[in-house]
Amino acid sequence: MNLAILQARMSSTRLPGKVLAPVLGEPMIGRQLERLARSARLDRIVVATSTDPSDDPLAAWCEGRGQPVFRGALGDVLDRFHGALALVPEADTVVRLTGDCPLADPAVIDATIERHLATGADYTSNTPAVRTYPHGLDTEVMRRTALEAAWREAKDPYEREHVTPFIYRHPERFRIESLSRQPSLAHLRWTVDFPQDLAFVRGVYERLYPAKPAFTSDDVAQLSPNSSELPP
Repeated sequence: MNLAILQARMSSTRLPGKVLAPVLGEPMIGRQLERLARSARLDRIVVATSTDPSDDPLAAWCEGRGQPVFRGALGDVLDRFHGALALVPEADTVVRLTGDCPLADPAVIDATIERHLATGADYTSNTPAVRTYPHGLDTEVMRRTALEAAWREAKDPYEREHVTPFIYRHPERFRIESLSRQPSLAHLRWTVDFPQDLAFVRGVYERLYPAKPAFTSDDVAQLSPNSSELPP
């Protein structure tokens, strides 16, 4: 079973509350979950948020729509992932996704999972040192055993906050694979960290979603081939 864990919180320092910011009449995280539901390889999705009171509205939104949610430590995201994983004991493959990527492409997620399974890797991502995918399509796939090892052994606060560094920092122990594309679109930024990022995403949805709800990353790239701004 392939389990996606979508980490999300309301307390972003650069754009607080962004995951519930409206995008074409739906909270941003709802738009992302809608896109993730189109994946052919994801069997379950759990939203991992924190027990901090600031995340009460996010948890309530998820629960009100029947979306499984796990709440754990705000700062120790690795521990939060471990708790979310415990909700699905049959999952043997874990996909890490972040809630600031409402343009996530299910085809890219599926291709990363397929690369991971075909190579027998412990960890596979489309974000290697020389990345080729736009920022905002980030996908990390790992064996359950690798995530559990990281949870048990990682001590560095950076490794606890960012979940996967313990794994990819030890290539002598874990088999690491990656997925790339050509031509590279690494110059494009589709993640939402700042108000201008949110404005870009809203513009994409306004232009593409009404005629094609399942728009692809290629569709987005054609709208804005050379930057992360839409033409007037």
